[in-house]
Amino acid sequence: MAPRVVVVEADGGSRGNPGPAGYGAVVRDPETGEVLAERSESLGTATNNVAEYQGLIAGLRAAAELAAAEVDVRMDSKLVVEQMSGRWQIKHPGLRPLAAQAAALVGRFGAVRFTWIPREQNRHADALANAAMDAAAGRPSAPASLGAPASASAPAGGTATGSDPATAPASWEPRPSFTATRLILVRHGETAYTEQGRYSGRGDVPLSERGRAQAAATGARVAALAPSVAAVLSSPLSRCTATAAAIVEAIGDVPVRTEADLIECDFGQWEGRTFAEVRQQWPGEMDAWLASARIAPPGGESFTQVAERVRRVVDALPTAYPGETVVVVSHVSPIKLALRDALAATDAFLHRLFLDAAGISVLDLWPDGGIAVRTVNDTAHLPTA
Repeated sequence: MAPRVVVVEADGGSRGNPGPAGYGAVVRDPETGEVLAERSESLGTATNNVAEYQGLIAGLRAAAELAAAEVDVRMDSKLVVEQMSGRWQIKHPGLRPLAAQAAALVGRFGAVRFTWIPREQNRHADALANAAMDAAAGRPSAPASLGAPASASAPAGGTATGSDPATAPASWEPRPSFTATRLILVRHGETAYTEQGRYSGRGDVPLSERGRAQAAATGARVAALAPSVAAVLSSPLSRCTATAAAIVEAIGDVPVRTEADLIECDFGQWEGRTFAEVRQQWPGEMDAWLASARIAPPGGESFTQVAERVRRVVDALPTAYPGETVVVVSHVSPIKLALRDALAATDAFLHRLFLDAAGISVLDLWPDGGIAVRTVNDTAHLPTA
């Protein structure tokens, strides 16, 4: 007997946006949770949104094959849910044919309801999508399962390199630290915007007097942590380069290299505004941004986009500086994303971790992809007044 109502969980993503892409879809019995059908496919090179729509289409087709009368669609893509619900316009011309295809399938059912869910609740479809992305990228992949890492969209998502925590070797055996590349991640010192709680992205806000004192204290702490430093990498913004200069003054003559990919997230129209101001003026956009790392502030950059460029930097360091220590001076968002990836955490981590100005975090990266997070947000060195 055909099920009257089914649940479709769908997801998709790409490693690069655009990049090697794939989707996953699961059809369930709403009462028992039993899996009635699974669909996944590699798409070659595509964007996250294209892959998400393809996952939806595959899920609806599977529901139609089961002769379901009604469908509850659940996705962690705010964009697809809102567009298919008719609340958001479909502005990108590449998505319109896919939305039309999905709408035609919707018309085959008595009713279709769209609901956004957090990624943690979409892990099965997410795992299928990750396996499809691995295949598109030419990487071996473990069989998709409910326990697979929920990282199809990230930034939040997976990576195609040896530093991907989902594919890194798992072991309790202690590793020799001298074979690892050690990253000392430093958030810049305080600025006027830090103290006022304002979004501070691409604007070049200098260190405050307190921030300069923090930078000096951080330099002394780094010198104690690392008797030998191979290089200091810094975001090009002055609050980071000034912090990096204070560190170099403490550790000795070490080259400083500015790295554009370490710059803070572009907060677009929210730059220089407080959270309360943004909440009042852009309530819908704020909700969408907090719900998904793929959503960018108006005129800005998503955390998924930030994660891609941060990974480029982190992934290159073990090869460039094998067995050495590198100081990386950056901002809240890039450091949070690097720690999220190192811990194989979900996007919820980004809103639960607090990083103080001039706080220090430490990662070890081994050549075989092993990762150890040794310190997060150390602030014991900072002046209290």
